[in-house]
Amino acid sequence: MAVLLVFTIILSLLSTELSFVFADIGTATAYHPPYLPTRCNGNRQDQFPPGNLFVAVGEGLWDNGAACGRRYRMRCISGNNKPCKGSTIDVKVVDFCRKSPCPSTIVLSNDAFQAISRVDAKINVEYVQI
Repeated sequence: MAVLLVFTIILSLLSTELSFVFADIGTATAYHPPYLPTRCNGNRQDQFPPGNLFVAVGEGLWDNGAACGRRYRMRCISGNNKPCKGSTIDVKVVDFCRKSPCPSTIVLSNDAFQAISRVDAKINVEYVQI
């Protein structure tokens, strides 16, 4: 019984890390309110996931709007002044990057950015679609 418990714990730890084996690497910045309207669902408040963990994406991920509603698991991997908190978050695409050119691969809501970074500056992230 104890061996099975240890095996289960090890397997669960490995599965968390394995999800990033085939991840992409990009950059992330934060964007600030107002968040409405979005290119995905206009002024609908119900488009935002619990915890306000949502993102806007640049041209490379936008896919002519097909990115709307996609979910990504991401984490900070590096940046200036050791910004990474070491946490992993799941985010939902709700918008196209509003700036041209987009300052990063993915632009996170304030809440999403603060969940993975200690500083408000561009960071490097690892992300995978889930």
